[in-house]
Parts: sequence; C-alpha cells; structure tokens
Amino acid sequence: MMHAMGRFYMFFFALEILLVALALISCLSAEDGEVRALPRYVWIILILLFPIVGSIVYFAVGRPIQTAPRSTWRVGGGFPEATRPPRAPDDDPDFLAKLDEQNRQQDAELLRRWEADLRRREEELRKKQDSTGGDA
Repeated sequence: MMHAMGRFYMFFFALEILLVALALISCLSAEDGEVRALPRYVWIILILLFPIVGSIVYFAVGRPIQTAPRSTWRVGGGFPEATRPPRAPDDDPDFLAKLDEQNRQQDAELLRRWEADLRRREEELRKKQDSTGGDA
C-alpha cells in the first residue's frame, strides 16, 4: 500500500514540475507587453513561489491570447526578385554547371597526362628490353 502511494506522489510531483516548466517557458517566451494582468517578473515569482496555483492562474489569466498564428517564413521570403539577397554559390544552377564543366575538363586533362605518361613508360620499357636482347 505504501509503495503504491509513493508512486502516486511521484507521479503528481512530476506533473507539478511539468506544469511549472510549461508555465515558465510560456511566460518567458511571450513578447514584451503580451503577458496580461501582471508584469512578467510578478508572474515568474508567483509561479515559482506557488507552483501549482501560480501556474494554473497564469494559464487562466496571464497567458497571452493568440488571435492569429505567428507568421511563418514562406518561399521567397516576401522579397521582390530585385531586392532578394543574392544566392549562395551552391544554390546557383549556372555556377554549378560551370563548376561541373571545369571538373570534367580537369579530369580529362589529368587522364590525358596519365595516358601520355603510361605510353612514355611503355616505350622506355620496350627500348630497355630491345637493348638487352629481347625477353631474357
């Protein structure tokens, strides 16, 4: 019986901590002037001194009323095309195409140099084998 009561008290203690944390977060994250009835610092003191009652009263009386959801950032950011901030290089398709072409040219040049080096080494090896008398 005592073990069950201990769990019951721990559950309500955790619920109280959660309620206080939510009330403090709500109070501290509200914009200046949005908190109703009392100044913000008074609400914080009430929530901390009287955790259950202070939190419930804050949510009932002091919490800001949200009439409209906060605006979200939409695609384009609302800037006209002329005043929009410049794109980052990795967002610009022309830049990426130019970079891809440069990489292809560099790879082709590197391959040409490797093939030329391979031909030169093969030729040196053939000359060395011819001068030593063949396969031996």
